[in-house]
Amino acid sequence: MALSPQFGSIIPSQNQSILASNYLQFDGAGANSNNFAQQYLPELYEQEVERYGNRTLSGFLRMVGAEMPMTSDQVIWSEQNRLHIAYNGCSVVGAGGVAGVITIPITGAGIQPQVLNSISPGSTIVVMDNFGNEAKCFVSSSDTTTGALIVEPYGFLNLAAAGIANVALNAPGVKIFVYGSNFQKGTSTGNAGAGVNAYNAVNNPMVTVTPAFTQFSNQPIIIRSTYTINGSDTAQIGWVEVATEDGTGGYLWYLKAESETRLRFEDYLEMAMVEGELTAGGPGALTAQSLGMQGLFAAIQARGNVQVGFSASSGLDSFDAILKNLDTQGAIEENMLFLNRSSNLDFDDMLGSISGGFAGGTAFGLFENSEEMALNLGFSGFRRGSYDFYKTDWKYLNDASTRGAQVGPASIEGVLIPAGTSTVYDQILGTNIRRPFLHVRYRASQTDDRRMKSWLTGSVGGAFTSSLDAMEVNFLSERCLVTQAANNFVLFKGL
Repeated sequence: MALSPQFGSIIPSQNQSILASNYLQFDGAGANSNNFAQQYLPELYEQEVERYGNRTLSGFLRMVGAEMPMTSDQVIWSEQNRLHIAYNGCSVVGAGGVAGVITIPITGAGIQPQVLNSISPGSTIVVMDNFGNEAKCFVSSSDTTTGALIVEPYGFLNLAAAGIANVALNAPGVKIFVYGSNFQKGTSTGNAGAGVNAYNAVNNPMVTVTPAFTQFSNQPIIIRSTYTINGSDTAQIGWVEVATEDGTGGYLWYLKAESETRLRFEDYLEMAMVEGELTAGGPGALTAQSLGMQGLFAAIQARGNVQVGFSASSGLDSFDAILKNLDTQGAIEENMLFLNRSSNLDFDDMLGSISGGFAGGTAFGLFENSEEMALNLGFSGFRRGSYDFYKTDWKYLNDASTRGAQVGPASIEGVLIPAGTSTVYDQILGTNIRRPFLHVRYRASQTDDRRMKSWLTGSVGGAFTSSLDAMEVNFLSERCLVTQAANNFVLFKGL
């Protein structure tokens, strides 16, 4: 039997209008009309039912970052490069000779971004190929123009004897890295003595390695919203008592609408930082406001790590692959996992399946060997290798009105965020301060703070700024997200 509105039922409306569906009618002959001769009046629940619970989504950035003022149209920061000298994709020529020639790729392939060779004659290097062969070599000559090194292996007649064959440049080549140097007694860069070191002192002097850094930037975006209601509707009293997440309540719908507009705007402040994208112009091209901003997801995909298809079925193998990659990066010990429901359960299944010698194969090590604590299978934290992880749900990824309705290869299922900080010089405070790797910068000065502005215009609700018989509530913020050391972040995506 199909249900239809019966006597006493009220159908809510998105608009503030008096309709037959949201007011009881006692004047008419329609099927939904009522009359005063009826014996019973409807039983009306005055309070609105909160069927979606707490609907706000903000709070993520407050947990993992901070908010700090800025006065410019752009924020620029620099990140260190690696300390040691290493190159990938090198070519090998003359592997069967007494001295082989290794050519460093001129552009692109090096782990440390150098334009030309930075390895000095007299250095000792490790040469490794993709088949498990390696040789430790002495660099007898180094050409900083062509990137060619003449190397002599230790313990082998030549590179071929060590199993390292000739290979073309970048295909995929060999990896080399410097582990020290080996010079004769009484030598220097100006007076190397006899033999090959004397030749190198004149023709191949030691190379000065100048530290390099990588610079990144982002620019703030302006986020705005407004709510308008005419003066007559502010005096309209409803029959249902309304309440919102920020405590606003009463029988006036416009109070609820204004409050929800504010809550929605506060969510937008965080959602814009997470979802923001740059246009082709990129940061720094400040001629148009539509250039956008690089948000969290975009920064991780551009400069961080992306894990596709994490599943509990593979056990710890896929997660250990993440740890091995983190070892090659900053190796920050404490990290936070913000996951959707599916990924959160995958982690619980993965941890719960680890056999610790107890019934059911559940390990209790993190729970002081307490079966009562561990068997709820809701793991909030764990340690693997040298890393600590703290796991929680991220409502933004579960809510059906946002990422929660997304499925498929492009779905965002979680993010790993390091809990570390970096030391930087703050121009406003005039001192060195420690900042989280993830933080928000907003425009502010001594005369105007644009972190979160709201103001009233019109002639209703306490504002007397114009002859408009309405109240306009305006919201504005200007901010951007700074994602430092994105190489330590991991984005989990679905298959």
